[in-house]
Amino acid sequence: MERSQTQYVLLGILAIHPNQSGYEIRKTIEQSVGFFWGESFGQIYPTLKRLVAEGSIVASASKSKPTARRQEYSITPRGREALERWLAIPYREDPPRDEFLLKLFFANEAGPDVAIAHIRRFQERNRQILTTLEQIEAISRPHGSQFAGYRYWMLTLGYGLAHIRAVLAWSDTVLADLAANPEAPAAPSLGAERVTSPIPHE
Repeated sequence: MERSQTQYVLLGILAIHPNQSGYEIRKTIEQSVGFFWGESFGQIYPTLKRLVAEGSIVASASKSKPTARRQEYSITPRGREALERWLAIPYREDPPRDEFLLKLFFANEAGPDVAIAHIRRFQERNRQILTTLEQIEAISRPHGSQFAGYRYWMLTLGYGLAHIRAVLAWSDTVLADLAANPEAPAAPSLGAERVTSPIPHE
């Protein structure tokens, strides 16, 4: 049975930042891969437990806070081998699930005001993300070269910046079009002549 990708997220995080508690791993995910990978945080501790049992990571008492009753995790050579094997496998083309686009696709059933509200919320959210990514870029560039993975972190960040700027430009165009042409064609009544749908069907 195919395993969850959670294990590789955890191995990757610990390969970069060893000696982290479960809570610290969660925060690291939120501040890094969390911008493009929706991880199930409820799976972190069960997966950590399994990785320890397999010998892919080790758990030890906190080194940074000896008085704290918590465990910190670090990757082992076996864990690095598993991570490297997974990285070499071609990535999967997972089907997208985007509720914003789903509602936009069916927006003719509700009217332009509903679509406009969704697009404006979409813009607000993406502008917030863009601001955060630009701040990360500004902070990272002066100091990043000291980290081994810096080049690839910045490639990933560059993809995110390009994508968000593109969808924001698209959303501006869409709002202008909806404002200029607010009346969408009415849906045909049951007695109307059948109109060919652009959606493929049997």
